[in-house]
Amino acid sequence: MRPPLWTSDEIVAATGGTLHGAPFAVDGVTFDSREVEGGELFVAMPGTAHDGHDHVARALADGAIAALVSRPAADGSDWGPHVLVDDVPAALTALAVAARARMAGPVVGVTGSVGKTSTKEALAAALDRQEPGFTHRSVKSYNNHTGVPLSLARMPRDSRFAVLEMGMNHAGEIASLTRLVRPHVALITTIASAHIEHLGSMEAIADAKAEIFEGLEPGGTAVIPEDTPYRDRLLKAAKRQADAIVTFGGGEADVTATHAVTAEGGGSLVTARLRESELTFTIAQRGDHWVTNSLGVLAVVEALGADLAIAGLALADLGGLKGRGERHRIAAEGGEYLLIDESYNANPASMAATLKALGEERGVSRRIAVLGPMRELGEQADALHAGLAPAIEAAKVELALLVGDDMAPLAGALAGRVEVRRADSVEAATGLLKATVRPGDAVLVKASNSIGLAKLVTAMAGG
Repeated sequence: MRPPLWTSDEIVAATGGTLHGAPFAVDGVTFDSREVEGGELFVAMPGTAHDGHDHVARALADGAIAALVSRPAADGSDWGPHVLVDDVPAALTALAVAARARMAGPVVGVTGSVGKTSTKEALAAALDRQEPGFTHRSVKSYNNHTGVPLSLARMPRDSRFAVLEMGMNHAGEIASLTRLVRPHVALITTIASAHIEHLGSMEAIADAKAEIFEGLEPGGTAVIPEDTPYRDRLLKAAKRQADAIVTFGGGEADVTATHAVTAEGGGSLVTARLRESELTFTIAQRGDHWVTNSLGVLAVVEALGADLAIAGLALADLGGLKGRGERHRIAAEGGEYLLIDESYNANPASMAATLKALGEERGVSRRIAVLGPMRELGEQADALHAGLAPAIEAAKVELALLVGDDMAPLAGALAGRVEVRRADSVEAATGLLKATVRPGDAVLVKASNSIGLAKLVTAMAGG
C-alpha cells in the first residue's frame, strides 16, 4: 500500500496553519469541488467570481476528508477537519514547495507555444512505461500560477519521475513557476505567435519561454528546438543556466529523424539519431508535428538516462488526447465519418500543423475544417486568421465551416477558392455540420478553447 499523499501534521508543518478537528490523512488535493471523488484535501481558493470557502461544505459532503481555509464558515457551522491558514494561495504554494523538496526522482519541466500539453502527456507515458504507476504529471492544462502549485501538491512522495507543464501570458510568469518546479531537464517545444498580444514580439515570446531554464537544478539539461528562427536566442539563455544543452528537430540537431514515413494505419514510422544511439519506433499520432514532438520526448528520455526502447513502445501505444487530436469514428446513414477533435487550443502554428495532417488523411471522400478564432493575437489577429488560407487550400479542404465574426478575414481570403459556410455560434455550427456531413468525410474541429467547440464535438460524437 502506498503512503498517504499528506497527513494533517505535514500540512500544518508546511503551511504554518493550525489544525481544527481530528488528525487526518488525504490521498488527493483539489480546489475544484466538482473534482471531489473521495479522500481529498479541498483547498478553498479565493476568486473574483467564486470563493472556494462557499464550496467547502459541498466538498466535504461529497467525500473530501478535510479543507484548507483562511476563515471559519460564514454561518458559524462546523466544517469538520480543516487547517486554518492566513492565506490560502500562499499555503498551496507552501505545500508545493514541500512536495518538491521530498521528491527524490528527476523532474522534467515542459513549456512552449505549441504542443506542450501533448508533449507532456507523451513524455509522461514514456516514463510511466518504465516505472508503472510512479510517474507524476500535471493533469489537464494546469500550468499557471495556481495550476503548477496544485500539480506539485498532488505529487506522491514516492514518485520516481515527474513531468510538469508551465504556461504563461506575460513575461516573468514562467520564471516564478520554474523556481517552484526546479526541473532537472527543461524542454521548450517550439516558439510561435501565441500570446503575442501581451508580449508584443516573437523575440519577447522566446525570452519568456526561455525563463524555464532559470529554475534548472545544478547539472541540469536544457532541451530546445532546432527548427526555430529563435534557436540561437534560446541557446544563449540556456547557456547561462544549463550544464548540458540538447537540440531536437531537423538539420544538425542532436536528436533528429533520419527517416520518417507514414505507418500502416496512420501515425509515423521513424528512425531517430540520438546523441549516443539510434532508435526506430512508431508514433501513433498523425502529422509531422508529432514526429517533432516525439524527438523532444526522446531527447528528454536520453538526458534522464532512461530506457529509450521502452519509451518507443509507449509512443506507439499513445492514444488520442481529448481536444488534442482524439479521433472519433461516427456512424452516419450508409457508413461512418471521421471527426478529429483539436478543439482545446489553436494558434497559427498549430492550425497549420493540424491542417497539414488533415490533408494527409487517406481514404476519405471529402475534407471539412470546422474552425473558430485564435485568441491573444492582438493587432495581428486579422492578418493571422487570413493567413490560414494557404494551409486550408494545401490540405485539400472542400468545405470550411467558420465560427464567429473573428473569422471574417479568413472567409474573405478563401472566397472563390474553397467553399465557405459561416456560423455565428457553436450551436449554429453544430447544426450546419449535422446537415452537411456524410459518410467518408474527415472533419477537423479546431479553435481556441474559449470558443467552446468542444461542445460541437460532444454533440457529434457523444460522451
